[in-house]
Amino acid sequence: MAAARVLLSGRPESVSFAQSVCGLLGAGPGLGPWPTYCGFKRGQLVLSDRPFPGASARLPLQRPPFCPFPALDQQPRAPGAELPTNRGVDLAVAVVLQSSDQTVLLTRRTRTLNVSPNLWVPPGGHVEPDEELLDGGLRELWEESGLQLPQGQFFWVPLGLWEARIHPNPREVSALMWLGPDVAAAAAATEDGTDTPRRLPQDLPPSVLQEMSFCSAVELEENGGARPLVLPTSTLLRTTPATADSKERVSTGTKFALRLWLQHLGR
Repeated sequence: MAAARVLLSGRPESVSFAQSVCGLLGAGPGLGPWPTYCGFKRGQLVLSDRPFPGASARLPLQRPPFCPFPALDQQPRAPGAELPTNRGVDLAVAVVLQSSDQTVLLTRRTRTLNVSPNLWVPPGGHVEPDEELLDGGLRELWEESGLQLPQGQFFWVPLGLWEARIHPNPREVSALMWLGPDVAAAAAATEDGTDTPRRLPQDLPPSVLQEMSFCSAVELEENGGARPLVLPTSTLLRTTPATADSKERVSTGTKFALRLWLQHLGR
């Protein structure tokens, strides 16, 4: 087995791919979030439902409504269809980068990807076994957006934990967008797992509604150039499963991250 990436406090073995992290921590059948104590080590994440030596944060842990892990132990499997028990849970990081004017950076996955094309997500990806969590986040931010944050000129706080099936790809970004709090709040409030459409709040002044009807983004070209992109805000308010998998929208995990960011802002 590869080096353990996600562990439970007090247990020497790594969490198996065939297990639900939320379930092992005592979570029920719902979606959460569940308060979880965590400690960050080089290339590892240690979790517990109670305080433990080395725990550095207490964060909300959540999973999407279509997460397959809660059903792993409830459905009988045909012979030969067993999930691998020698494969651990991998560790990834998403960077909710806030600018000085309180906007956050989202990137759009390219439409040519086989898994989750056209999703708007924060920069992020796989944390290497020898990396600290912050170092992995800064590396992914630079690889995907070209942004390098000078040491000593920023601060960071962990916001939350997300359990999901993720397939990182190093060539995943086709567009960039700085999203303001108002549109972020509208996108974060959309409820995946339903067919209910979401619209912008109608009690806002007409000038604000008009301004929020479209978002400015930058679309990346294959030759390395970039061009302005005007995106209807309704694109960011689409839900799953009402929207086809290949249709452009904000991912469920990104909505969770945006809600945590807005809480951090006090909104």
